[in-house]
Amino acid sequence: MRWRSSTLPLLLLLLSFLASSAWGKKKEFRICAYNLQQFNAAKAANHRVMHTLTRILARCDISLLQEVMDPQGKAIKTLVSALNRETDRYESYKYKSLSSKSLGTSLTNMQQYVFIYRTDTVSVLDQYQYQKKQSFVREPFAVHFQSEKTAIKKFVLVALHTAPEKVVQELDRLYDVFTEVTKKWDNQNVMFLGDFHAGCAHMTKHDKKKIRLFQTKFSWLISDKVDTTVNEDNSCAYDRIVVHGKSFLKGISPFSAKVFNFGKEFKISRSKVLEVSDHFPVEVKLKSSALLLQATPLLILLSLCTVIQSFLSTL
Repeated sequence: MRWRSSTLPLLLLLLSFLASSAWGKKKEFRICAYNLQQFNAAKAANHRVMHTLTRILARCDISLLQEVMDPQGKAIKTLVSALNRETDRYESYKYKSLSSKSLGTSLTNMQQYVFIYRTDTVSVLDQYQYQKKQSFVREPFAVHFQSEKTAIKKFVLVALHTAPEKVVQELDRLYDVFTEVTKKWDNQNVMFLGDFHAGCAHMTKHDKKKIRLFQTKFSWLISDKVDTTVNEDNSCAYDRIVVHGKSFLKGISPFSAKVFNFGKEFKISRSKVLEVSDHFPVEVKLKSSALLLQATPLLILLSLCTVIQSFLSTL
């Protein structure tokens, strides 16, 4: 039966191919944050801007948008409709949006935080608008999410767009927000994200000593040396992603936190990138819930090989 034994290498090769194919199809869960620089009805009417923005957001399971100036919701409705439009260009997910109230101290600069998310991969459990007076210019907006697609099933995303003149105070007060939302939802898996202005002259190395998020169990996934801005005349790590605790950190794909330079990716000129915003999006990936496939593909392959080899040896 030597000819049958000789088929073992071919079978091993086939199994290896199948395992690698299954591994390649595993999808990670992407969370994005983007300062849209005064996104309003006029900007939503610009077809070129909306086309680019739709391409950016269609990559993400959850997107946090900042500097949204759309109190009537028309611009966001247009954006969500564009994402939900049936086309071969994007994957066939369905999207919804969740907006904070308009926030700010100036009637000419009231802004909203908006989360856009795929209903196929994640659901909203609850939302919370932080309301402690005189703490923030634009109070953080927290959303409790749940996803069966991620290793971390339930997690909290907290949006913040700091006031440039109050960066240190507002970033320090995020610890108070953390204490409140973890108590409210009994969930320590908290991620802060947004345009923190956490770089250049707004936040120095000395300032970090005054910010509790640097002194406690929080991980800053976008480093100080990263440039999240589009303009060539500065290089600042304004936009950040910060997570709490080892549990949440283990649920994040290593080295996945980064700036998404869509100008380079989509081959768009800097001038056209600036039509969308003077910031680039930042993003991070959560590990898939398919833990068996993630952790033990080799183990599965070896087990199958053992069974096949035992079978062939009896022939």
